[in-house]
Parts: sequence; structure tokens; C-alpha cells
Amino acid sequence: MRLFLALILLAACARGPETVPPPAPDVLRVASYNVHYIDLNAASGDWSRADWEVRKGPMADAVGALNAHVIAFQEMESFRRGSDGGINLARDWLLAQHPDFRVAAVGNWRDFPSTQPIFYRPDRLRLQDEGWYFFSPTPDVIYSRSFDGSYPAFASWARFEDRNTGNSVHVTNVHLDAFSRVNRDGGTRLIVDRVAPLIEAGDTVILAGDINAVRGMAPIRMLQDAGLTFAPVTGTTYHFDRGLHLFGAIDHVAVANAAIAAEPVVLRRQFQGEWPSDHYPVIVDLSY
Repeated sequence: MRLFLALILLAACARGPETVPPPAPDVLRVASYNVHYIDLNAASGDWSRADWEVRKGPMADAVGALNAHVIAFQEMESFRRGSDGGINLARDWLLAQHPDFRVAAVGNWRDFPSTQPIFYRPDRLRLQDEGWYFFSPTPDVIYSRSFDGSYPAFASWARFEDRNTGNSVHVTNVHLDAFSRVNRDGGTRLIVDRVAPLIEAGDTVILAGDINAVRGMAPIRMLQDAGLTFAPVTGTTYHFDRGLHLFGAIDHVAVANAAIAAEPVVLRRQFQGEWPSDHYPVIVDLSY
């Protein structure tokens, strides 16, 4: 009974702000959102095609509620055994529902992994370059296996010019391994190696994504030592698709050569009576 009551209390604590006000003119709003993959082989059940039909309206509402200039997405993937990688239901749906966004860090699946796109508003940001690297001993080989030989994982990135200020803004979008410390720490060291020259050059460097680490863990410490400042997200960002809050934030936004302009917001709420994903989106306002 105590466990049951505790779970009810945790679910009740899932409430968050109903809306997020638009950003001030002098800030750049960044969001990170793990939206969970879609299993095209499953006709019903969690994360199936049928489940996507239920989730897609709420997810479009959630993305609109962020009022962000740039959104780093993780697990934006629709897969089936034998798939050629050409189907991405969530990406195409959200772009159709929000035509004021464009998408970076995408390409033909043979040349560019497509599961971590970066949405951006072209009226604020001008895309200059984009790319990827895998968390692997051979990071520049597409779909190369992770450090322990398990499934591939990677960082996508995009470089923008801020049309308001002329600043060079480099966004790295990551999803680190939840279960393997070898992969998580190896991926973090690779991120450090790639962003350190950008930080030294004076670029505004933004790291966003599902790091699968709470503050104080080794990946966070390594990235802080490299010069990144993490937005002080409090509370949980992963809720088991149930609104349950069992541990601290694992989704983060960090920045170098810019300032965090306000307290970060985690949008802990349902839309249309549904949880769009098993993660909450994280929103951070930055100033130069």
C-alpha cells in the first residue's frame, strides 16, 4: 500500500507549466526532446503505429508549446526489420504541423543518420554546415559500432549564424548510452575532443540531448571540465511514460561562450490527455 501511495504522489508531481511564454527578443531559446522511436513492425501496443496515431497530435502541441528557436530531437526514428531508413513519421509530421521550422542534421540515410534531427527557425538562424560522428573508435565511419561493440550511437551537429547578432552558433545533439558506462564515457570523451576547438575559437557552443546521466556523474563532470556550463535543471526529465518522477534530470542543455538567461523549464504536462513521449522536453534561454 505504501508503494502504491508513493506512486500516486509521484504521478501527481508530474504537473508543470501549461504554457511557456515566447522568448524575449534578445535571447536564443534552445530545447531538447527525446520523442521515442516508432516500431513499424508493431500494429498495436506501446510505441507502435497505432500508438503513434494517438501520440502525434499531442506531440505537435508539445513542440508548439516550447516556443523554441532550435530543438534537438533524439529517438526520432521509425524503423522496421529490413527498413531502408527512408521513413521518419515523427519528423515529417512535425515539420508539416510546424511549417515555420526547417530541419538540419539530416540527409539520405546511406550518408547521414536521420534519427537526431535539429529543427530551427530560419527567420532567426541561417544554416551554414551540418554533420555527424559516431561514438566509436572509428567515429567518422557511418553506423560504426560503439566502444563495446554494441549498437551504433552518434552525435549530430549543425552550425548556424544568428541573424540577429551575427554570432556563430554550433549545436551538438547527442544521445549517450543508458546502460554501458564504457560507451557513455567513451562518447563523452569524443564530444569533448570535438567541441574543445570550437569553444577555444569563441563559437557559441550548445550541447543538447539525452545524456543518460544526472548531475555529478562522470559524463557531466567531463563536459563541465571542457568548458560547458549546464543549465540547472531540477527534477526529472524521464517519466516512464507514466508521469513518474524517480530520479533527477538525464536530458540536458549546456553552453559555452554564452550565458544562461533564465531558469530552465521542463514541460511536465500532458497534451490532449496523453503523454507525447516518455521524456519531458527541456527548454533553456541563452544570451550572448
